[in-house]
Amino acid sequence: MENEVLIFGHKNPDTDSICSSMVQETLNKKTGWKAKAVRLGKINKETQFVLDFIKEEAPKLIEKVEEGQEVILVDHNEFSQSIEGIEKATIRMVTDHHKIANFETSEPLYYIAKPYGCTATILYEEFKTFNCKIEKREAILMASAIISDTLLLKSPPTTRFDKEALEQLAPIAGIDINEYGLKMLKAGTDLDDFSPKELTNIDAKVFEKEGTKFEIAQVNTVSIEDVLKRENELKAVINQTIEEKGLSLFVLAITDILNSNSEIIALGEKTGVIKVAFGKELENDKAFLEGVVSRKKQILPNIDKNI
Repeated sequence: MENEVLIFGHKNPDTDSICSSMVQETLNKKTGWKAKAVRLGKINKETQFVLDFIKEEAPKLIEKVEEGQEVILVDHNEFSQSIEGIEKATIRMVTDHHKIANFETSEPLYYIAKPYGCTATILYEEFKTFNCKIEKREAILMASAIISDTLLLKSPPTTRFDKEALEQLAPIAGIDINEYGLKMLKAGTDLDDFSPKELTNIDAKVFEKEGTKFEIAQVNTVSIEDVLKRENELKAVINQTIEEKGLSLFVLAITDILNSNSEIIALGEKTGVIKVAFGKELENDKAFLEGVVSRKKQILPNIDKNI
């Protein structure tokens, strides 16, 4: 495998990260690249729903890359969110919909970045650009990623490009967007068998600004109250993570996907940023953020500019 170009998304991969890696592999092969999708973490239940639907196994798990390994990054660009050894890898391409941060390469590369709600929307446009036919499998993968990242087109990062892509992909995929989408999203909210540590790590990303490291994790649910039954255990794990990683702030967003609200737990020496960022005082380390569902568009920017 070391001779192949490896394609992967970020650590703690979500549905967009996995699905877009798999779609990127198909597109690369159609356009003459030898590349292979892999993953950097455990598959979550929402993504497993998609893989079961198309009857495929998850990409192979890898934990590090050797110096000079050729790679393609999807759904991320920050080295802190990527694999061990990424600094010495040869990055051939990036396909991403996030801000560009702490990114530097020694050689030129293909870099495709668009401010869309989902990486898969960019890949949909790339299929069109290269005049490559979209098969049912790729349509399901891309539609699933868009549904996931935009919460069925209801999340603030959603753009008209995401909406148009999903409308075009649905008939090829042979799915009813709302029926399939709700089943998929609800599959990802089954948290009963997750430990507190796993809950804080399902979808967690570390960010750094001028030497200050902070982490934002997010779990989707249909009942915030059910998740908060384990509040004390969650706080203990968060404090342990802060110490282990040297973080100044850890924010866990517990997001109600049905009512489009989030309750956050915030711990660390920089918790004062929450009041400045959201106009909310923390009570017992928690704050309710009405209408807030997007880490990328609503949570991260407010914290990043005030920390």
